[in-house]
Amino acid sequence: MLNRMWSAAVAAAMVVGTVSAATAQTQGTIKVGVLHSLSGTMAISETTLKDTILMMVEDINKKGGLLGKKVEAVVVDPASNWPLFAEKARDLLSKDKVAAVFGCWTSVSRKSVLPAFEELNGLLFYPVQYEGEESSNNVFYTGAAPNQEAIPAVEYLMSEEGGAAKRWVLAGTDYVYPRTTNKILEAFLKSKGVAPEDIRINYTPFGYSDWQTEVAAIKNFAAAGKKTAVVSTINGDANVPFYKELANAGIKASEIPVIAFFGWRGRAGRYRHQEFGRASRGVELLRVGQEPDERRVHQAMARVHQEPEASHQRPDGGALYRLQDVDPGSQASRHHDVDAVRQAMYGRKVTVPSGFTAVMNTNHHLSKPVMIGEIRPDGQFEVVWQTKAAIKADAWSPYLIEDKGKIADWTYPWVCGNCTAAKYID
Repeated sequence: MLNRMWSAAVAAAMVVGTVSAATAQTQGTIKVGVLHSLSGTMAISETTLKDTILMMVEDINKKGGLLGKKVEAVVVDPASNWPLFAEKARDLLSKDKVAAVFGCWTSVSRKSVLPAFEELNGLLFYPVQYEGEESSNNVFYTGAAPNQEAIPAVEYLMSEEGGAAKRWVLAGTDYVYPRTTNKILEAFLKSKGVAPEDIRINYTPFGYSDWQTEVAAIKNFAAAGKKTAVVSTINGDANVPFYKELANAGIKASEIPVIAFFGWRGRAGRYRHQEFGRASRGVELLRVGQEPDERRVHQAMARVHQEPEASHQRPDGGALYRLQDVDPGSQASRHHDVDAVRQAMYGRKVTVPSGFTAVMNTNHHLSKPVMIGEIRPDGQFEVVWQTKAAIKADAWSPYLIEDKGKIADWTYPWVCGNCTAAKYID
């Protein structure tokens, strides 16, 4: 699973590398860290990201490197262990002297490494959709925020086109992202008049496999006579048995549609189209083949042995790939300074394979499109709905009372991550 902008963030790291890592520069190389689980419950999702970064680095080096320097990827395996993520991140920044790090998947891993990046003034390019409710000067959030994914997904299922759902099952893995996302979704649903008794929220551990009881509960909840939809924030390898059990229970998309933000690659994806048929709908999917980047996508998938259509789920860090064209005489290139690079990132644009333009904003989030795809019986995706333009991400949700007035804007000298409007004006 790659994120539509992953090419872009790679190049951003390349730019950072030219200006911030003294050791790497003296050796004539630019080091970038790759911090993804290659073992443990999250390896099913994160291994592809590691392979994608290596492909991008190889591609850059074949073209002569960046600004005359070879790019070197330093790959480590935090093994789906959240404290180990923090240890590995600190080592990458302080020992390996990487210019920037591409890594983390779960929000708990991101929050584990955040103190190291803020203390050492490193840059983390975070590739995955997440729950929002965070704004750090040391992180570029290149995945979708809730207003770019979870909210549009629910709005679609509420519509006549999406099935006009009235009851809601919010099923997630028990950690930060699902709990916070579902908190936002619950507030959103209630703002739309959905009664509390028509919302069912359930969490299961990482690696959960005994889905019979929970799937039976979903089926029973849907038997109340109102159209029911499932919004899944289940993460990691738990997706495989979850979709198998949905198929075993005879649940069909026409009866209980499922919209999900994880689990589109590898075996999970095959179970979903072979056994669950058209029952699943996923957010942030693209059709491959409508833009010039099709060849790169297929090359990437040939490298990592994944279905071509899955390649667009997770490249949002990737879209900054084209930032390797930054002028060597620019401020970011003249100064060995992460802060200068950070400022140079704002306003950068790239056309993603779907034809939309993604933009990096001063809140460290991307403006990006929303696309909803339905799995066909042949395993390909059909785009059934999409926004007319890219949507700017909200770091703080307008549906949570505690977020009212909060601002995220890291434009120098107006640096503000979670201050209120009044404090920002001061």
